[in-house]
Amino acid sequence: MESKAMPDSKNTVPTILRGFVVMEKVVEAQRPVSAAELIEVLGLPKPSVHRILQQLEEEGLVQREPINRRYLPGVRAQALAHGVASHKVLGAPRHAILRALSEEIGETCNCTMLDGDHTVYFDRVESNWPFRIQLPVGSHLPLHCTSSGKLFLAHMNVRQRKQLITAAPLKRYTNRTITDPEILIEELDKIEKENLGVDNEEFMAGMAALAVPVFNEKNEVCFTIAVHAPTIRKPLEELRQYIPSLKRASAAMAISYCHTQEQR
Repeated sequence: MESKAMPDSKNTVPTILRGFVVMEKVVEAQRPVSAAELIEVLGLPKPSVHRILQQLEEEGLVQREPINRRYLPGVRAQALAHGVASHKVLGAPRHAILRALSEEIGETCNCTMLDGDHTVYFDRVESNWPFRIQLPVGSHLPLHCTSSGKLFLAHMNVRQRKQLITAAPLKRYTNRTITDPEILIEELDKIEKENLGVDNEEFMAGMAALAVPVFNEKNEVCFTIAVHAPTIRKPLEELRQYIPSLKRASAAMAISYCHTQEQR
């Protein structure tokens, strides 16, 4: 979040939009943010910012950390974000790209976003095979043993990544799940360089998956595109031949959903 105040904010931000602008800055910060920082960035009167934050908190749109009392997006704001991301009309071009990718690979493809200490599917195209893995839209998956989850971890700042990895013991889902934080960190460093998340039967025995990030203009991960398949049909090495296709789909989605109008 930039520290430069908005010029003439008192005059340029209509009263009805001030709550939205405050919440927007809380989201943009990508970290807990204090009221003082918001006041400096927005250039709004201190009493107004405190009043808006109180109202947003009461409505569940922002929440505060228990110790230092800085602000984060609230549960209601998260639900709103998920709803917008999965909106059928807004997501029609994305779904078309995803469908074409799924038809090319012949396997299920999905789009995933970060949701706290999990990922959540917000778009998905199922393969037509009678044997397929049932993980519908809305499914929440762990970070440390899924292709998309590891991508999100790999692109976090070091402090945030460490907090998520060490907050609780890493759950073992299969005999391939990485449960040693140090080994996982080594793999995440590799994933960050390659921009390719890999799940080699780590979340579910008999399932392999690959994921690529969709970046915005700030080189931040908006969401991921992933493909998964039963290893009996397509083992990991066979899935790898579709990495160029995944990356082309990622680039197309980035233009449609993660870049501002001026940069398109």
